[in-house]
Amino acid sequence: MTTTKAKPPIGAIVLVLRTVVVAALLCSGGLQAEELDVISVGIVPQQNASRLALTWRPILSHLEENTGLKLQFKTAPSIPVFEERVAKGRYDIVYMNPYHYVEFSRSTGYRAFAKAKNKSIRGIIVVRKDSEIEHLSDFDQQTLAFPAPAAFAATVLPRAQFTRDGIEVTPKYVSSHDSVYMAVARGMFVGGGGVKRTLSNVSPAIRNRLRILWTSQPYTSHPLAAHPRLDMNKTNRIAHALTEMENSEQGRSFLKELGWKGVEIAEDKQWDDVRELRLEPLVK
Repeated sequence: MTTTKAKPPIGAIVLVLRTVVVAALLCSGGLQAEELDVISVGIVPQQNASRLALTWRPILSHLEENTGLKLQFKTAPSIPVFEERVAKGRYDIVYMNPYHYVEFSRSTGYRAFAKAKNKSIRGIIVVRKDSEIEHLSDFDQQTLAFPAPAAFAATVLPRAQFTRDGIEVTPKYVSSHDSVYMAVARGMFVGGGGVKRTLSNVSPAIRNRLRILWTSQPYTSHPLAAHPRLDMNKTNRIAHALTEMENSEQGRSFLKELGWKGVEIAEDKQWDDVRELRLEPLVK
């Protein structure tokens, strides 16, 4: 009786061939081992994904050229979804707001390694240019637009000011800074929270219909923070490449899109000013 040998699955054959090819490239010097690893960079979705990609992908490409590492742009459809992903450690590197950093440095172990040079962050409240509102007290018993509950400058700081002043407002969360500006410009809300940078980046058709009513005191701005699993050598290479960007015309042009003049090395203790606010933990 003749027996027929079972053929290995096609998937197994492909996997073996792929392994052989990769091993051969590594041995021949045609592929560096670190090039097999893609470093995910999560960007807080203050604006829509397409706008963020236009700003951040050129920067990540510039860093790739100067570090030899592979960096992949990532974001999320909303700030709450972004928070869930950061809490689970889904990103190797994260650009997040100060409130997020204080929380996720504690709960997930992210550590700041860089930030915009000589830059602080302030929250703002905007109203329509033709609005009769002139003081924060005019918002009492009104509904205002905010990006998300944990948006530090655009939500947390304005709401904290309302609480200190005894002004009762109802928050309506609309997912992003751009959505806040659009809703206020269209008269859907009497006011809303944001930051100057995102206001300056929104379309002129929206921006020119708004005015800033209130600005908060300054706090340490957004960090770039690395997950503990990311090799320290890679983190240091990225940090160095970031600090060198201001030394080239191309690098400066990329930083200008973020409203940055340069990048500086950061330390965890720089966000102690935010910790002193004793904000409610995002993760219990």
